[in-house]
Amino acid sequence: MNWLGDLAPHWFWLSAGALLAAAEMLAPGFFLIWLGAAALATGMIALALPIGFPAQLVVFAVLAVGSVQVSRKWFRVDMSESDDPMLNDRGARMIGEIVQVVEAIEAGSGRVKVGDSVWTANGPDLPAGSRARIIAIKGTRLEVEPLQH
Repeated sequence: MNWLGDLAPHWFWLSAGALLAAAEMLAPGFFLIWLGAAALATGMIALALPIGFPAQLVVFAVLAVGSVQVSRKWFRVDMSESDDPMLNDRGARMIGEIVQVVEAIEAGSGRVKVGDSVWTANGPDLPAGSRARIIAIKGTRLEVEPLQH
């Protein structure tokens, strides 16, 4: 099977590995790099050992599957081990925060100031200027309760 012309088979694998690594940089997903590593390793094996192209395909397949599986286990992220598990959950981070009522909460609805923004809030009737604590987030509405003095 000489469809690669005069190109030595190991150059095919080394080139494929470099192209896959470049593709990972252009479209990052942390997947193509492992296929690229498998192609590079296959190229090195083809350079060192006189094996035919079908055997090289088998080597590549085994290395590709193996590298992807090892990387999935090695880089598995357990969110429960984070120092700040609510880092990317703005709503959850606001629970417990003290806010100021800017539009009176009447008939269960009003507006409160959180940092430099104003949010719609649900809760018991509270006059403008009073302070409340965020107890829950429901969609884009904050659930608040009056501060106990």
